[in-house]
Amino acid sequence: MSKIFLIILLFISCLNATKIKDVANVVGVRENQLIGYGLVVGLNGTGDGSSLQFTRQAISSMLQSVNVKVDPRNIKSKNVAAVMVTAKLPAFSRHGDQIDISVSSMGDAKSIIGGTLLLTPLRAVDGNIYALAQGSIEKGYTSDKRNIRKGTKARIFKGAIVEKEVNFDLYHKNSIKLSLKKADFDTVVKIEKKLNARFGSHCAVALDPRTIELYKPSSQSMVEFLASVDNIEIPFQGARKIVIDEKTGTVVAGVDILVEPVVVTHGDLTIKISSTDKLPVQTKGDVYIDPNNNVINMKYGKVTVANIARALQKLGSKAEDIIDIFQTIKQAGAINAQLEVI
Repeated sequence: MSKIFLIILLFISCLNATKIKDVANVVGVRENQLIGYGLVVGLNGTGDGSSLQFTRQAISSMLQSVNVKVDPRNIKSKNVAAVMVTAKLPAFSRHGDQIDISVSSMGDAKSIIGGTLLLTPLRAVDGNIYALAQGSIEKGYTSDKRNIRKGTKARIFKGAIVEKEVNFDLYHKNSIKLSLKKADFDTVVKIEKKLNARFGSHCAVALDPRTIELYKPSSQSMVEFLASVDNIEIPFQGARKIVIDEKTGTVVAGVDILVEPVVVTHGDLTIKISSTDKLPVQTKGDVYIDPNNNVINMKYGKVTVANIARALQKLGSKAEDIIDIFQTIKQAGAINAQLEVI
């Protein structure tokens, strides 16, 4: 049985203040996805096999770019691997900035570690080249973290240089829109009222549960205005949420998330949350675990997600069992919180 780690974090459930920049983004100010096709060379026999046509064709095309003509059918090398290169171009990136890239094998290469990525143009959805990637691959990763030296995926920090900028004229704008990270009528109205009280009655207009249109004061530039807006605090109620890692079984939840009376049977395991004050046997606490029968008995009124997670840990439940049990409890209506599996 896999070991289950329990992490209890306090997701604030009472009203607190938070800055606008933590709950909203400026529309148009975002990252852009980049992608490119390239070759990793210098591999010690761990590259693509000679049967992969697209790798041989890519090698032939690369050699032709340096005035060496070779028929793809005559290329037999296991020291080269075809890869896809991806990156995120941050907002307001400037010419010459360096960004991180991810490199992933496309063929049957055993490993791309120790190779060198040749110059690879990175394009956006509009087809234009925004960055050029190149560099040595020092280490990679696989699903098995213990086998890190045999990876077919790798990350090169600052492996690409920005060659083209995404133009976004913020300075000359008189109005702009804010987009809440999560639609919420209450939050959007609070932001609207707070901004109008601070900058004037016609500064902010809530258009829908996620969008607020802002009109800057004549005395400020848009950059100055947004800097002030970002740091304004508003009353905010954090979401009640349970997060479970499907690989490790790690449970992250608020310490105050209660579970209503319910009986859940999963395989040979049974969880009983009773509405009575008495457990089936005399115990000193509020939870009784019978390892012989795989039964967890709990007294209602003090049962939280944390209690259940700890009890499942003691029984040695697997990660997939943890997920199934909490999903079942959620579907039964016994948990009043969002459930997310990552």
